[in-house]
Order: sequence, then structure tokens, then C-alpha cells
Amino acid sequence: MNRTRRPRQGTSVAYARITGLAERRDVHEAFRWLHRQHRQLLLQQAELVAIPAPPFAESARSEWLLERFTAMGLDAVSMDAVGNVMARMPGSGTDAATGGVVVLSAHLDTVFPMETPLHPVVSEDRLEGPGACDNATGVMGMLALAGAMQAGGVVPDADLWLVGNVGEEGEGDLRGMRHLYAHAPFRERIRSHIVLDGAGAESVVTQALGSRRFEVTITGPGGHSFTDAGTANPILAMSEALTRLALAAMPDEASRTTFNVGTLHGGTSVNSIPEQATAAIDFRSTDATELLRLEVALHRAVEDAVDAANATARESAQKRMVVFAPLRAAIEQIGDRPTGALPDNDALMETLRAVDRHLHLQTDPRLGSTDANWPLSLGVSAISLGAGGEGGAPHTRAEWYCATNRELGLKRVLLLTLAMLELAATRD
Repeated sequence: MNRTRRPRQGTSVAYARITGLAERRDVHEAFRWLHRQHRQLLLQQAELVAIPAPPFAESARSEWLLERFTAMGLDAVSMDAVGNVMARMPGSGTDAATGGVVVLSAHLDTVFPMETPLHPVVSEDRLEGPGACDNATGVMGMLALAGAMQAGGVVPDADLWLVGNVGEEGEGDLRGMRHLYAHAPFRERIRSHIVLDGAGAESVVTQALGSRRFEVTITGPGGHSFTDAGTANPILAMSEALTRLALAAMPDEASRTTFNVGTLHGGTSVNSIPEQATAAIDFRSTDATELLRLEVALHRAVEDAVDAANATARESAQKRMVVFAPLRAAIEQIGDRPTGALPDNDALMETLRAVDRHLHLQTDPRLGSTDANWPLSLGVSAISLGAGGEGGAPHTRAEWYCATNRELGLKRVLLLTLAMLELAATRD
């Protein structure tokens, strides 16, 4: 799937379209509904936060969203094989089988393990609890926009697909997005994709930060620290490999390339030569060639370190007249997020600027690693936006969300979505 993105319409044309949308009575009714639902949305968000959803275990949240979509009377409500939940708001003038569509999505998963205590607390406009902002805010934003459109009688010009997807965080490796673009019946008709992720009303992620993640395991015979001294030590070999890699993977500021060792473990006791050492490694860059370079450097560093350790251990075994047992290494790729970028002259970006101008917001393009990585890598016009309000302490148990000004962020997303639905209906 490789698509040619649409060039800009021109600043004045885009702004005129947004002004016209904002003046419609049904859109004003949708805005009023958002204002009236302020408290209810926060309480419902707390209900969602109380449901655990680590990657690969999002089923309870998927079921929760499936029930919400069904209760709203949305069309074509379903759950796919990996747990993505989808619903359609039919367009007024498009063929449901062939017309262009717009996708509005929010990821269901969090970074927190299943055993993490989840006891969300609501105090006035503030919600506290693991995952309060990332991404309960995005999911509630998606539901709020659908509810506002229904309450205001807003009928989209083209089909709008709402998607609560799994697998955005960490080891989830965008599996929800991968599955959606490989199997969803509307995948070939997606004209634009708007991702809701976290809080905020001005920033927008237009450039996808790519990443590749690896788990390196070095194994050996192990032994007693004294009587088997000279036996190759997996932890020492791993340390040597990581040192070699660090020298080869110096950060590149131009391409925003970074290298990190996230975990390192192995061994059983201080007086034992370990049988195994394992490290998890993360490479990130805006440049796909840099990620490939670092992957090659990783393989070379591990191979050279293990060869050096085995050479030393072989000599020791000969002197001690014992059987030489070599170290062995395995490298497994555990994550691969592609790079990509939305061109500055894309219609989606031009429309967002027009929306922000209308709402007196400053458009703040940023780099990030979100669900938008996948459609951007396929040539689909995609961005990631906050769903209004403010948040803090992400990915910690002290995470919080403040719903003050949520309404402004949702107005932004609603106007953008409606404008892109107009384009999807007129450009097929």
C-alpha cells in the first residue's frame, strides 16, 4: 500500500472551508453537547482507567469499548482477530463499499503490567491513576466526538471509522495498526487517519520516530567462580559487546538517532559464573538507514565480543586440560517501528493549520512514536493529536489528567475530522 498524498488546497481555501463548517448549526449543537458532557466524560474516563490493559492483554478494554459503540447505536460494530474494536458512522453521499473513508483512532493499551493497582481518583477536573492520560484521554475523546456528532445531528460526508486499537505501547509494536492496514475491509479506501493520543490542543505529531528493538542473549556452560575460573563468562562478554556497540552507535543529532540499553540481567549468585546474560536494546531515529546501520553494528559487536571471549577461554581450557565449552549468542528483534513524515504541503496538514487559525491556536509540529507511524510508512496521510486538556507523569503510577480545556481540543479534532470527511467524499 503506497499512496500519493494530496497536495495542499491553498491557505485561503482551507480556511474558508473551516469557517463554513464552524458556522453550521449542527456543528454548533455538537459543540454545545461537548460542553454539557464535561463532568460525565471525566467520570467515564475514570471507569476506563480502572480496567487493566497491558500489551497483549487488552481484551477487557476491547469489550468495554465494544459495549459503548453498541450502546451508541453505531453501525458495523465489531472486534477483529487481534482485539481492535471498530464502528462506522456512515457518510451521506458515499458508497459504503467503494467510497473514501477517514479513520479516527485511539489506542486501548497501557504500559502497566496486569498486577498494577488501578484505583483512579477524580477530584474536580483532575483524574489521577496509571494510564489516566495515556491513553484513556484519547479513547474518551473518540467516544465524545462520536457522541457530539450524534447529538448535533452531524452527518459525515464520507464514512468515518472509529477504531480503538491494541498494541501501541512498548512490546505491542503497533500490532493493532499493522493488523488494521492488512485486514480491515476499508483499508484500501483510507484517505486520512487521525490518531488521538494523550492530552493537548496545539501540538501535532507529523514525523514518525522509527525504532528497532532487540533482545541479545549470550549463553555458556557456567560454573564455580574459583574452580572453573577461566570459563567464558556471558556477562563479561555482554559487557564487552555493549561497550563496542556504544562506540559504534554514537548519537547523531542530525537524524535524531539514539541508542539505549533498557535492561541487562543474568547470573544466579556472586560466586557463580553465569550461564546466561540478556540485554534489551533500543535504537531510535528519523532515518531508516541509520536504524539499519545500528542493527549491523549490533550484530558485529556481539559477534566480535563472543569471538574474543571464546578465544581467551579456549587458551585457558588448554592450559587447564579441560574440555572447552564456547559461548553462543542469539539476537532476536522484538520491535520495529517504521519512520515516515507527513509532507508540509499535504491537505491534512493544511487543513489543521486552518482549524488552528480559526480557534486561535498555534500549530506545533513534533516528532514522535505513535500509531501514526504505520500509516505514514504506507503513504497514508496521518497525524497524531492530543484530545484536549492537560496531562503529566506519563508511564508512571502518578500519571494524571486535567479536563480543563478538554472542550477546545475536541473542537479542534471535530472540525479537522469533518473537513477531511468532506475531502474524502469529493476526491474519489
